[in-house]
Amino acid sequence: MRLLIMGPPGAGKGTQAVQLAERLGAAHISTGDIFRANVSQQTELGKKAQRYMDAGEYVPDEVTNAMVKDRLAQPDAQAGFILDGYPRTTDQVATLDAILDDLGTSLDAVLSLKVDPEELIARLLKRAQDSGRSDDTEDVIRHRQEVYTKETSPLLAVYAERGLLREVDGIGSVEQVAERIHAALDR
Repeated sequence: MRLLIMGPPGAGKGTQAVQLAERLGAAHISTGDIFRANVSQQTELGKKAQRYMDAGEYVPDEVTNAMVKDRLAQPDAQAGFILDGYPRTTDQVATLDAILDDLGTSLDAVLSLKVDPEELIARLLKRAQDSGRSDDTEDVIRHRQEVYTKETSPLLAVYAERGLLREVDGIGSVEQVAERIHAALDR
């Protein structure tokens, strides 16, 4: 199965993506993991990304897109994958479409975890407190939620129009949300 999992920060995407990948025998492909792997292996793309990250700048789409393309072409992704953290813009959706077309495949579904914004803020504040992250203040968390909503809404509309979007209630235990995801994929 080839899936994209989306949701605002704190919705549980990473947790659910890892478990779902294990259940399906698919590769969990996280852009954060891709960046870290390319940087630590000192690949050409990793060196380019590192220059931007060291300067405190966003890594340009062309570098991110190239890393995702390379990762999706690796053998473990051939049987299926769960994309986590990509695409984030409509331009990246078009690039992902082209990458998948070049690979002779397409997405089977797009999962969107829905969680009440106040619940997300409470989760992230607790996570920040538990991990000692003083930079995760309520204002910063609220801003990240707003950015996600603004930038992601167009993507959800694109995937809904294609009939791929499966919205899942992300409130509850990890197991409860996982069961809802399985039910949504069985539709």
